[in-house]
Amino acid sequence: MLNIVLFGPPGAGKGTQSEKLVEQYQLCHLSTGDIFRYNIKNNTELGLEAKRFMDQGQLVPDSLTISMLESEVKKNPESHGFIFDGFPRTSAQAEALDAFLASIGTEIKCMLALEVPEEELRVRLLKRAETSGRTDDADPAIIQKRIDEYNQKTAPVKHFYEGQGKYQGINGVGAIEEIFSALCSAIEG
Repeated sequence: MLNIVLFGPPGAGKGTQSEKLVEQYQLCHLSTGDIFRYNIKNNTELGLEAKRFMDQGQLVPDSLTISMLESEVKKNPESHGFIFDGFPRTSAQAEALDAFLASIGTEIKCMLALEVPEEELRVRLLKRAETSGRTDDADPAIIQKRIDEYNQKTAPVKHFYEGQGKYQGINGVGAIEEIFSALCSAIEG
């Protein structure tokens, strides 16, 4: 089973590259952002609780996120593997993910981190707000808070995977196909 953590700040291109990786390797894409947005749109209990945190630019608590992802993995027992997009965001989540995957006889193969300068992230997110209607991408103050939150709380997760020899940084600036090629090389290397 091929399990990948696709990592990077908001606007790094994780969603775009995930679509291509899913097709290439026949994986199941698990995006915490997409799962939260679905639940918010449908006013589920989880969605309402997650929205409260997201609207303030804060991370959704580990317990909500971990339970939700475990449920999604269990819904796809025939999958060739998973792309975890937007998760784990803390070392505690990484440890919980490792423990859960070990309990079902698998593990993370690699963490691929899309590296993009902050100014480029701000430009991308504002453009995405115009085309997607995502209100969390339209406010420069919320964008900066999300980037700061990533840098302070999420970026340190790379050390967890570095310690396991599974971390690989990938330049996230350039043509979509070039970035995809670099990701495939890292997976197959």
